[in-house]
This record gives sequence, structure tokens and C-alpha cells, in this order.
Amino acid sequence: MKKNVRTSLPNQLTWINDVEVQQVLPTKYVRSVGPFILVDHISSWRQSQNKSAKDMLGKFPVPRRGAITLTYIIKGKIEHIDSKGNYASLASGCMQWLNAGFGIVCDQAIKPEFKNGEAAISIIRAWINLPSKQKSQPPACLSFCNNEIPKVTLSKNAGWIRILCGNYGNVQAQLPSYSKQCLYHIHIAPAQTFSMMTGEDQEYAAFLPTNNAVINELPCQRGEFILFSSSGKIIEIESSGDLSTDIILFGGKALSEPLVHEDGFVMNSPHEITQAYNDYYDGKYGNIPPT
Repeated sequence: MKKNVRTSLPNQLTWINDVEVQQVLPTKYVRSVGPFILVDHISSWRQSQNKSAKDMLGKFPVPRRGAITLTYIIKGKIEHIDSKGNYASLASGCMQWLNAGFGIVCDQAIKPEFKNGEAAISIIRAWINLPSKQKSQPPACLSFCNNEIPKVTLSKNAGWIRILCGNYGNVQAQLPSYSKQCLYHIHIAPAQTFSMMTGEDQEYAAFLPTNNAVINELPCQRGEFILFSSSGKIIEIESSGDLSTDIILFGGKALSEPLVHEDGFVMNSPHEITQAYNDYYDGKYGNIPPT
């Protein structure tokens, strides 16, 4: 039996500092999906008229604590730097996993290829809430590119699936999993259909970053966020018309713990949020070195 679609929400874009961003999650109606509390899609970049804004790495450091941030680059290039000495330059097909743990200060800068007008990019950013017992562990940062990310070719040349987080069948991503979380990039060839079984105790949602698709018999548009209900077990995706399509499918088991999210801090109580701020201002997260 196919899973019912509980709700679907259209594309809502906003410009933030020359970057076009769609906040996929949270929405007015959906606070989280499993342990996922935030999902953004960066879809384009425009060259700033301010020449001093062209090289901004390290200029806007952000403190984080209590959650994992996962950045997946479908198209584009970013640079990352943080207070624990990690540096990475990541291009299309790469992914970065950052466990903020007890606390870290980090910054990312988009490095698009300059063109006349706008440079098209496509970057997924996800925040995954950590269980309370994991929020005090040391920060950790991992980066993977292209064939380092597990990829499975679908039967009948229907397309492929990249396992960014979690597992698909017997194929496991190279990342720790704290709440059965899964994050897949699924590519469906033109006029093809793909279906998969889901876990009974997990929540699921999907996002379409490129083209339209038919999901469990519901026509869905590019940029649409689709939340599945708990009933049913199968998710079926069909490419629309003569075009291939891409789907970001994510979810997992919801944490049965209080959640308080403020700025870059994801904790279990207002008191812990206050302590996170205090530790940051006391310099316990370190500082990003000058670039």
C-alpha cells in the first residue's frame, strides 16, 4: 500500500545576501520530520555589486551546538572553515557532515563560477537534531566527494540513488546514525518509475529541487515539499513527461525529547540555550583563524 501524502506545500523563495534560498523545513504546519528540523535549498547566486563582498569566507562566523549540519552540493562550490581547524573546498557532488556537539564556530562561503548575470547553483543544507546524550560530545567534521558517497543504480535503467545518510538495502552511508535518519538524492530517468519500502516507525518527506514528478499518484511541482503520513509503506516516484527528475527524500525516527531551537543552538530546554550562549561568549567554542 502506498503512503498517503499528508500535505504538499509550494515553492517559497527569498533572497538573503545575494543568495536565493527556499526554506523547505520548518513550515507553518510542519516543525520537523523525524530528527530533521531544518532543510534549505540554495538555488541561485547573484554577483554582489560590492567588490568587498566577493571573498567572504570567515567574515560571518556562526556558533552552533547540539545538532548535525549536512551540506550537499548538487551544483556549485563552497568553502568551509571552523574553529576546530577544519577547512574544505567542496564542488558539485560533494557533501559535508558537521557534528556541532558541545559547540563550534563555523562559516561557509559559496564560490560560484562567475557568469554574466546569475550563476545557477543547487545546494541542500539540512540540520539533524542530536539526542540529548550526544549533545555534549566533541565536534567532528567529515567531507565526502562523488564516488566516496554510496550510489546504487536502479533496476531497468530507471536512474540511481545516492545514500547521503542512513542506508538503502544493504548499502550504508559512511556517517553515524543516531535516530534511523535517512537522506537520499534520487535521480529518475525520463518516463521511468521508482518505488521503495519505508520503515514503519519513521517519518518521511520529499523535496523536488529540479523538475516536476508524480509521487504516489500526486502530480508535484518543482520546489514543492511533500510530507507523507504514517499510513502505507511504499513511496513511488515517476518522472514527469520527457524530463528526468531529482528528489531529495529524507526522514527518520522522531526523538521523544523536548526541542528548543534558537539561532545555531538546538537544545532540550531554555536553560540549555542560555548556557550555550554563555559558553560561546566565554570563548569555549574557539575562534575561526584569520583568512
